[in-house]
Amino acid sequence: MTGVPRPSLTYRTEDGLRLGALLWRFGPGWRMISSAMLGGGIGPREWVLNAQVAAGYSRMDPVEHMEALGPGGPGVGMMTAALVERYAVAADGGAEAVATVGLGVPTWAAAPQGVPDPGLPAAPESGREHAGVCETGGRVPRPGTINILVAVPVAVSDPALVNAVMTVTEAKTQALLEAGFPCTGTASDAVCVAVREDGPAEAFGGPRSVWGARIARAVHRAVLDGAGDWRTRRAGTTARFRDL
Repeated sequence: MTGVPRPSLTYRTEDGLRLGALLWRFGPGWRMISSAMLGGGIGPREWVLNAQVAAGYSRMDPVEHMEALGPGGPGVGMMTAALVERYAVAADGGAEAVATVGLGVPTWAAAPQGVPDPGLPAAPESGREHAGVCETGGRVPRPGTINILVAVPVAVSDPALVNAVMTVTEAKTQALLEAGFPCTGTASDAVCVAVREDGPAEAFGGPRSVWGARIARAVHRAVLDGAGDWRTRRAGTTARFRDL
């Protein structure tokens, strides 16, 4: 197996809601770089979990939560308030990308200090994304709403892995702008890039390198499709509430 394995989709009941989770079982022989709280950094990983959590997620133990939902062993756990079953997939020249896209609270990375993120006008819905508040009144991390998983069938050096994450983020932002969303993403997006452990290591991961270019095109397509799907579903939900 050299690319992204087919994910399993399971559901659980949590906080009175039916929530989905995608699990990719890569197995041994993979290295990953990720911004996720569980399994983040660089190292050998064997699985990737993308779990939907309730809107207003307020647990203060997200690492333990993701560990409990995973299969055990070294892996990566991401969470989102988006519907994970609506994931978008794209491939280019052996690079594969999967994106779950939720844009309830789009943000600019360089926002003025103290200015809250402007949420889009939204009808009430169980999947709505927003920040949670713990019992003491403090803010807790908002679940990432654009989660991206990328896999390439080659080994990649550590510096090139970091560059690949930059490429993923640049391609994501390009797709969002082209889709008509004036933002760089959401405040807690997560990324995971999986590469092979063995073989000659690619030295470059930027958008004009061989594999970086393929990653960029795959991510761009997946996020563009995911953003379009999110807009269509949101418009339908808003119309239904308007007719009530």
